Amino acid sequence: MLQAVHSDDLKLTRNQSLVLSVLQSSEQPLSAYTILDRLREHGLRAPLQIYRALDKLMEAGRIHRLESMSAFVICCHSKNGQIHPRFTAFEICEACGKVNEFHDTKIEDALGRRAKGSGFKIRSTTIEVHGLCAECH
Repeated sequence: MLQAVHSDDLKLTRNQSLVLSVLQSSEQPLSAYTILDRLREHGLRAPLQIYRALDKLMEAGRIHRLESMSAFVICCHSKNGQIHPRFTAFEICEACGKVNEFHDTKIEDALGRRAKGSGFKIRSTTIEVHGLCAECH
């Protein structure tokens, strides 16, 4: 049975806490509808309840949305209480679904220089790299 994650510094609502708990217990990215299915027994019935919780968790830097998969994963930085960098990159295994979040300052610096040179103001950066993990290739 899932238990809500309780943390005073996060000030999560019940729904946010339940959604975060589902993502923390998953080995793979989950779609909003998969999360909803896993939380029906906890009284969550509407997709809007899940999407609202996901939006707030993303705003708080606790989770990420993988655009190419329309799925969500827990932020590895939030697991360890670290401050989340502006730049986020993911290695996504096409065979097993494993996702590895990483940060590379060289890539971040290069993107920053490029944006500065063109006058572009970066709000956020997410890179998704698809392929096979070490175990699958």
